[in-house]
Amino acid sequence: MVRIVSDSACDMSRAEAEEKGVRLVPLKTLIDGVEYLDGVTINSEEFYEKLYNCEQLPSTSQIAPAEFGEVFEELTAQGDQVVVICLSGKLSGTAQSALIAAEDYPGKVWVVDSRNVTIAQRILVEYALRLRDGGMDAAAIAAELERMRDKVCLVARVDTLEYLMRGGRLSRTAAVAGTVLNIKPVVGIEEGELKVLGKARGSKQSSNMLTELIDKKGGIDFSMPYMLAYSGLDDALLKGYIENSRSIWEGHTQDLPISTIGSTIGTHAGPGAIAVAFFAKG
Repeated sequence: MVRIVSDSACDMSRAEAEEKGVRLVPLKTLIDGVEYLDGVTINSEEFYEKLYNCEQLPSTSQIAPAEFGEVFEELTAQGDQVVVICLSGKLSGTAQSALIAAEDYPGKVWVVDSRNVTIAQRILVEYALRLRDGGMDAAAIAAELERMRDKVCLVARVDTLEYLMRGGRLSRTAAVAGTVLNIKPVVGIEEGELKVLGKARGSKQSSNMLTELIDKKGGIDFSMPYMLAYSGLDDALLKGYIENSRSIWEGHTQDLPISTIGSTIGTHAGPGAIAVAFFAKG
């Protein structure tokens, strides 16, 4: 049997993971001196409640090789093959930890750096599940994921760049540029790294820019997994975006899968973010 493993930065809930047969390995979030396991000892709602009230900006830490090793030992002992899908190696050492642990399981564990984060990593997990259910073996699944990962696009509108700057994911110079005139930065992942793709004034203009970027990247391949997400305690901004971008979805889908951005990525994005992840056409 092929088992799909991912770190919690993919923002799949524990309940969804259990239902789909995905093994999630949690990253850690430190809030005012207390360490939480992402999705295990803190859910997204609890995280944002604490984020609004914490004294210091939370920090995150990667998964250690030994933690992956325990999971690999358990699964391979059952005779399973394992495909591991990790958040971008340029943003975290988690993928490297998985690779180190996998060295002890040659021919049994394959590690794929998604070169992405949150729901863009998640749709690679969803694609892996589709391949597994189609009867593909682990080596073939890993090769197909590596072939397709550069087609995965993530575009997001964040309410402020403050959290990305304070968390060390963006330079102060880039962040300061987005703090005046109600600028709502639009960001994305390119070649595994966070990039500011544009700056819009106000929520509506930033929503329009998201739509423009989706078009620029080739449009959404609705035959492949896709997903939307939001951060914070309120999904009103995401609902507004969906309404403003109806032309993208109408005639293509009746179902818009939506996720909440959890503590690992929410620490850096802050509340008020909305995101779209998809495989580009072509």
